[in-house]
Amino acid sequence: MSDFPPDDSPFGDRDSRPSRGPRRDRGDRPPLSPKGRLRAKARKKARKAAKKSGSGLRKKMCRFCADSKIEIDYKDPKGLRYFVSETGKLIPQRISGNCARHQRAITTAIKRARQLALLAYSSGHGI
Repeated sequence: MSDFPPDDSPFGDRDSRPSRGPRRDRGDRPPLSPKGRLRAKARKKARKAAKKSGSGLRKKMCRFCADSKIEIDYKDPKGLRYFVSETGKLIPQRISGNCARHQRAITTAIKRARQLALLAYSSGHGI
């Protein structure tokens, strides 16, 4: 049993709080036109098919594993620029499609190139 009587809540009266504005629920929307219902049904069907087929995206292949002639070299800033974003951040493995081994090598090469001023640390430092 609590020490506070039911009238004196330690959190104050909830009705005295300022309102956050009107809440919109799905029921507040105007009804869809017949064409809109067909579009919504088609979108739902497409989402369901994509989910069933495994999202339909092709697995990215590591370019360094596919072609063993390509080398990761910190002295080649043009080759490393593909793995650095416009703001100077490293492109993650899930976006670039590299395997873990080659992503680590690219990260090391980019850091070495930055130390030698072959690559910029960020977009503000134009070299």
